[in-house]
Amino acid sequence: MAEKLGAPIILPLDVEQQDQLEAVFEEIHKRWGRLDFLVHSIAFAPKDDLHGRVTDCSRDGFLRAMDISCHSFMRMAKLAEPLMTQGGCLLTMSYHGADEVVANYGMMGPVKAALQSATRYMAAELGPKGIRVHAISPGPLATRAASGIKDFDNLMQSAAERAPLHKLVDIEDVGALCAFLVSDGARSLTGGTIHVDGGYNIVN
Repeated sequence: MAEKLGAPIILPLDVEQQDQLEAVFEEIHKRWGRLDFLVHSIAFAPKDDLHGRVTDCSRDGFLRAMDISCHSFMRMAKLAEPLMTQGGCLLTMSYHGADEVVANYGMMGPVKAALQSATRYMAAELGPKGIRVHAISPGPLATRAASGIKDFDNLMQSAAERAPLHKLVDIEDVGALCAFLVSDGARSLTGGTIHVDGGYNIVN
């Protein structure tokens, strides 16, 4: 996809690999000198821990999920801060399971809750520099990461039935929200968890 779009920077980025993240930001600095926004859309949990009870989650599994899904956003924010010389916007992806108990979402619920909390704290810390920070909470999307959640098809069907708009969102809905949040039209918004889920989050 990056090649098809003619992206000027294409680099490997595994946040568990030493120095790969730093190399990406160094290349951004060399090529562009500054950065306007970034979208963090990374999440992972070991399958055995994801499919089990939160109560039974292993220490190593929880730490790995937190490192990849949450702390990597904090690392990106630290590296992006000196490049956002004219302000900027940092976005990350959460899910309704951070706020409510969602069947089979398991340990990712606490992990995404931590991500949302980190978003608020970073918004407060980076706000004086004109850097805004948001978590986006889409409804269920058929992504590679979501395919690891047990009975995910049933979750998608339930969301479509219960949401006030009676439909699922798609990646274009998420993209449109991202485009708005990084624009000047959202210049006075920061620190929020913004739902794009057809209204599903308001339904009991």
